[in-house]
Amino acid sequence: MNTTNMDKQNSHLDLENEQVQTILALYINHNEVPYISPKRDLNAWLNQVEIGSESLVPKRNTVRLDDDLLPGHIILLWRINFGTFTNQSVFPKYFEYDYGINAKQALEEVQAKGYARQFTAMESLTHLNAARLKTLLKRKNVAGLSKLKKAELMEKAKDRFTEEELSALFKLRGFELTESGKLLLEKYDDIVDKHPKKKY
Repeated sequence: MNTTNMDKQNSHLDLENEQVQTILALYINHNEVPYISPKRDLNAWLNQVEIGSESLVPKRNTVRLDDDLLPGHIILLWRINFGTFTNQSVFPKYFEYDYGINAKQALEEVQAKGYARQFTAMESLTHLNAARLKTLLKRKNVAGLSKLKKAELMEKAKDRFTEEELSALFKLRGFELTESGKLLLEKYDDIVDKHPKKKY
């Protein structure tokens, strides 16, 4: 067991707690102790594991890849690559329960490693709906907006606002993979192939 990574992801855990000790014992043969949210009801989860209605994170998902990432990081890159992921997206439960990662922390890690990047406010206009774009443009007293399509509204916003102005007006930001991130995703396509799919 890699205690260093246990501390990194689970520094909030009380190692003297009996439930925590039980969890550590369950994962004694895993490479790393999977992330456990401080919001998780440990007692309820342990009971569900005991009766078989909950499963442990598979051992294969706690094995570090050559790039010092876990399979869960690859699934996060896969999710980002759909083009709909933003800083307001809800992280699915499977990141914690199936892959054993803190998805919020993992998002910071893949950016720090250069596999993904956050959009600027200007680039994030694509994630705003037409109504929100019209509201922004009205701040600039732009007329004739009612018949404009979203793409046209975006162009007007880009013409009339600076990045600094937009940054102060909305906090929504998109993400995209870098070329390195796309190559990494291709490298580990077998991990994605094993992941249950749904449309995003």
